[in-house]
Amino acid sequence: MYITFYIVLDIIAYIGYYFNKKGDQMSEKDMFSKAINFRHACKVFDENKKISDEDIRYILEAGRLSPSAFGMEGWKFLVITNQNLKEEMRPFCWNQTQITTCSHLVIILGAINSLKLESGIPQKRFQRRDLPGERIEQYIGVYKNYIDAIGDDKDIFAWSSKQTYIAAANMMDAAAVLEIDSCPIEGFEKRKIDELLNLDTNEFQTSLILPFGYRVKPQPEKIRRNFDEVVEFIR
Repeated sequence: MYITFYIVLDIIAYIGYYFNKKGDQMSEKDMFSKAINFRHACKVFDENKKISDEDIRYILEAGRLSPSAFGMEGWKFLVITNQNLKEEMRPFCWNQTQITTCSHLVIILGAINSLKLESGIPQKRFQRRDLPGERIEQYIGVYKNYIDAIGDDKDIFAWSSKQTYIAAANMMDAAAVLEIDSCPIEGFEKRKIDELLNLDTNEFQTSLILPFGYRVKPQPEKIRRNFDEVVEFIR
């Protein structure tokens, strides 16, 4: 989870820079809270306002640097700006307006084959670490036991898909720092989206759809359960 910590620090640093430019003085906690409270599930985006290349790369970088189990990074991000493709996708996404009004449509894929030892990729990912060979072999042995216990491709995708939500959360928070809106979407026909994107479903399958853009309507009140309903301290 050290990676998450550094992403949060990066986000806080950017917020500090952003608000200092405006002449505002805010504590780091206030800055981060402002970004968290800015984020909401935006239902309609301004079709005439586009995200800059610099800003979308900043958002995607927050996803790339996200933590993953065993450091396997079992994901891929497809970034769609082609309007015709968005129009084709919309009927398979419950006709939701976010699909076609957003500036950038990010399709987050969960990996399957590349997480299997026989692909050779997990070994390469472990070898990136500056560790003695025997330590790497120990890691590979632990990983083998874990991945063997998971089971078939369906279960491997379920495992990688859960991890993509960590990357998605970091991307949404990074976007909020820039006052860019987002809306995570699970409501889609997965098989049809996979087919439309011509995915090799042995390698990757669609986990989550994440549009980014700028709101056209005021943000609704954020409604959440009380802190004490959600959090229980065990001392």
